Amino acid sequence: MPTTTADRTDSTDPAGPTTTSVHPRRRSGTARAAGLVGAAVALAAICVLSVSVGAESLSFPQVWRVLWHDDGSNAALIVHNLRVPRTLLGLVVGAALGVAGTLTQALTSNDLVEPGMLGVNIGASAAVVVGISVFGVTSASGYVWFALLGALLASTGVYLIGIGGRAATAPATLVVAGAATTAVLGAFVNAILLLDTSTFDQFRFWDVGSLAVLGSGSLRATGLFMLAGLLLALPLGRALNALALGDEAAQGLGVHVNRSRALGAVAVVLLCGGATAAAGPISFVGLAVPHVARRIVGPDHRWLLPYSAVLASILLIASDLVGRTIIAPGELQVGIVTAFVGAPVLILLVRRARLARA
Repeated sequence: MPTTTADRTDSTDPAGPTTTSVHPRRRSGTARAAGLVGAAVALAAICVLSVSVGAESLSFPQVWRVLWHDDGSNAALIVHNLRVPRTLLGLVVGAALGVAGTLTQALTSNDLVEPGMLGVNIGASAAVVVGISVFGVTSASGYVWFALLGALLASTGVYLIGIGGRAATAPATLVVAGAATTAVLGAFVNAILLLDTSTFDQFRFWDVGSLAVLGSGSLRATGLFMLAGLLLALPLGRALNALALGDEAAQGLGVHVNRSRALGAVAVVLLCGGATAAAGPISFVGLAVPHVARRIVGPDHRWLLPYSAVLASILLIASDLVGRTIIAPGELQVGIVTAFVGAPVLILLVRRARLARA
């Protein structure tokens, strides 16, 4: 039976291999662009809602007025000093985590992986604990350097363990190396926290994952690193598409494999290190969001990366809104909410993978 263009997989197109699981109309550039615009509109709406909703009851006209005219009132202080920085932090951290998750899955060829599973987050956490306990760091502007260094050392260690002296490594080996690194560094963190109660008191609020701004310079201190990571990651879409075909095919298509992987790894460290320093370890965002984006636009990383950035920001800000309202006037930290959302997604993905192999 003859095949059609819609049924055939094009394994030579570096712009992105096609699959039959996504409807052809969804794969057109116009539809993808329209979907991205729609997602951006939804993100703008959720940002407006985030600025409008909080423990203090403020009407929308009141919020809108003080947003553009800071009159020094209590409402203006709440909006400008608390809600706007918190929303902006959720916007940037969400984009960083979403793009980092997509990059990690592409670089490891494993859709069940996120940066946290490769030891990046626990490396950042371990370094922050050292910064608090040994160097007396108390602000995000200080956390960021330790978080970046810890993320870099942990990810490098996982890679070196994974390759085991070989030039290449299987994705499953990286996951196992990441699990081992997470166990060792997790034990190290727990040992310090048990021995130093003052460090524990400070670290526990950061470790749960929260968008509550740690200070006026929090976003300024970490945002530059996340922005640099995004600028490195977004142009890698074509190279990631080629890498999905295999290293030899990618080289034949003119892609510098080692350079592309190195740039992707650096971007992951910048994105996760900056996000973890600003908001603490937030799990599952980098795992779940790329799968949602892939369902919408297919496997083309030129679209997956921007879609993941926008959708992850929506998820993180929406989760923060849920945490602020579900037990008001108390607050459920955003890291807890995303764990409740992401854990069922992980279970579903594992079950689907098992059924596919059966």
